[in-house]
Amino acid sequence: MKIATFNINGIKARQAALTDWLDEAQPDVALLQEIKSVDEAFPRETFEDRGYQVETHGQKGFNGVAILSKLPLEDVTRGLPGDDSDEQARWIEATVVGEHNALRLCGLYLPNGNPVPGPKYDYKLAWMERLETRARALLADEMPALMAGDYNVIPQAEDAAKPEAWTNDALYLPATRAAFRRIVNLGFTEAFRSRHPGPGHYSFWDYQAGAWERDNGIRIDHFLLSPQAADLMTDCQIDRAIRGREKPSDHVPVWIDLAL
Repeated sequence: MKIATFNINGIKARQAALTDWLDEAQPDVALLQEIKSVDEAFPRETFEDRGYQVETHGQKGFNGVAILSKLPLEDVTRGLPGDDSDEQARWIEATVVGEHNALRLCGLYLPNGNPVPGPKYDYKLAWMERLETRARALLADEMPALMAGDYNVIPQAEDAAKPEAWTNDALYLPATRAAFRRIVNLGFTEAFRSRHPGPGHYSFWDYQAGAWERDNGIRIDHFLLSPQAADLMTDCQIDRAIRGREKPSDHVPVWIDLAL
């Protein structure tokens, strides 16, 4: 089963780019972030016509996550547990059933956190605490599970072309990276790094200052796999070339293959 994560930076602006990629890559499941659309305005028919079940958790003009699946989705839930007052649409879960195993999918769009210090960074760290709590619960269930999406976390210096430029940024602050490591160290596998060590692998290039042309990128889109899911992984790749196409997102898809 091919499962992808893709921050599309607005479904209205990026619908053609997304459908072109879906038609080529043919993922069984796509976890989307930053759809920037309320549920009612999401162009469901475009994806249903391609054989996808569509589940969204939208928000007008900001954030928003979605799951597209060629296999039936069960037990869909929306919103990261732990704060009933949180109105930001950043988390969606569902179970997908393959030929041999079921998998709990969690799609996320973790807060950016800038500027720092300030309430946006406080919200980021609090959100990551809630994420750690949910991660513990997923592990306790002992079924294959993954948490994937735009984490807005640069885990290590090698995940940025110019790490020194990110020293004071919320994506790279020590507290951010420590919170990410605490989650991984619960027993998750960071899928891409488990197969591709070393520098030069990025999933985001800013629109400004010729970042794409200069390959001044960062890697912030991640798959965290439970031990049961990690045992099923056969591949993980970044579809880097998508960034060079017409009207691209500033992110590119990252995908894994699981023997489900």
